[in-house]
Amino acid sequence: MDGGGESGVVLKRERVRDHILELIETLSPGDAIPSERSLCSALHVSRPTLRAAVDELVAAGLLVREHGRGMFVAPEKITQELVPDQQAMALPQASGVWTSRLLEFTTIAAGARVGRKLRLSPAAEIVYVARLRLVDGAPMAIEHLHIPASLVPALTARELEAGDLYEHLRDRHGVQVSEAVQTVEPTVVSPAEAKILGVPHLSPALLFERLTSDTDGRAVEYVHSLYRGDRYRIVTRLALGPSAGQEQAGAFAQREPVVLTARGDVHTDR
Repeated sequence: MDGGGESGVVLKRERVRDHILELIETLSPGDAIPSERSLCSALHVSRPTLRAAVDELVAAGLLVREHGRGMFVAPEKITQELVPDQQAMALPQASGVWTSRLLEFTTIAAGARVGRKLRLSPAAEIVYVARLRLVDGAPMAIEHLHIPASLVPALTARELEAGDLYEHLRDRHGVQVSEAVQTVEPTVVSPAEAKILGVPHLSPALLFERLTSDTDGRAVEYVHSLYRGDRYRIVTRLALGPSAGQEQAGAFAQREPVVLTARGDVHTDR
């Protein structure tokens, strides 16, 4: 399967990004990563392609550039858990009419990092999809999807461009998604991403990363997505147990379930 108007550019950058992420995961904060020249040679890519991937990781706070010294693994981020484990999360449909345009659609080897995410061998085949998400015709996000190829042998471009992907997985491929773990971080767009989204370089953005499982507990989808920060926001609603008012000010009650509802709210520029 091949397709997409950008014809390999997005995929090349994605593979470079995954390789550097694998390096980062084996190193400690403050450790140096190989030079641009050695990385270009090892990965057989041009320096602009490498720099585009590195720029994304610097913007995401995973790498630090030091002039004259090189690139280093950034300090660890502070993580705050909003809800305890085993609590419910609902994701209503965001407002507006959502459509998709394919940038890449191909079958490739999972590789070490994506293989770990999906609990697959690095040599196992996955369907890799990069698609531009639009709301009411306006570019809103770039999604990178990774799905085990064995689950979707007949997946089509039409399914990825129209309708709800999870509905297609259920109705056409017998894959019933059950739950997902998703993280959200602030970042900025790279030059290539800015061109696709139609925003200035270094515009604010939200970086989503999601791992989805089915009713049998299998990892069926790994996604990371970049959403425009000027057009997209997250509204979170916490439903507290009835004893919450008896707790000390600023603390949530833990004796009753806490339900988190997160909604993607698209708004127009003022």
